[in-house]
Amino acid sequence: MQTILSTKMLSPAQKNLLLNAGIGLVEYNAIKIESLDFRCEDIIQNAIITSRNTAKAIIRRNIQIDNVFCVGEKTASLLNENGYNLLETADYGKELAVKLLENYRERVYTFFCGDKRMDDIPLSLKKNNINFREIEVYRTHLDPKAFDQEFDGILFFSPSAVQSYIMKNETSSSVAFCIGTTTAAEAKKYTDNIIIATRPSIENVLVQVVKKFKV
Repeated sequence: MQTILSTKMLSPAQKNLLLNAGIGLVEYNAIKIESLDFRCEDIIQNAIITSRNTAKAIIRRNIQIDNVFCVGEKTASLLNENGYNLLETADYGKELAVKLLENYRERVYTFFCGDKRMDDIPLSLKKNNINFREIEVYRTHLDPKAFDQEFDGILFFSPSAVQSYIMKNETSSSVAFCIGTTTAAEAKKYTDNIIIATRPSIENVLVQVVKKFKV
């Protein structure tokens, strides 16, 4: 049986995608999220939200937002379920930045983010003189763990997860399954044996694993 390591704990439904295909699974959380006590107005006009962790922080604080510009299918779904008005969504920050420049450049934005956020959106906004501010709502901490076995594949869902895993392990001959191009770029520093999800979602990463290893 092929065995893979997930650097994120999976839901029962996600695990079943692998187990039903005859693929063994070891899982752990390679990173920890620290929620921050942040300040902002009760009502935000235009917010940029690029991760589920950010969305959870916004929902937990019950912050009202008129218009949300969002990255990620799961992030968008979570916000939509909680009654937020999604004006634009994109799979990647670069794609959302293009939409902001083409259609909404006159607006003023609040960019809610974590401490390890990608530079694509803020650099694009600064370069094009679009008014925005950043509010940090969480921090990412690496939580490395050493493994004494080799895995046929390793699932990475963020650059931070790659960094955490590499602190105490090597990729050796394992296939690195990455949720997106940014995560793959980090994995590329340590291996060329990389498969990238065709859509940036956990489920699509698992689809790639099943395609590769199904018994």
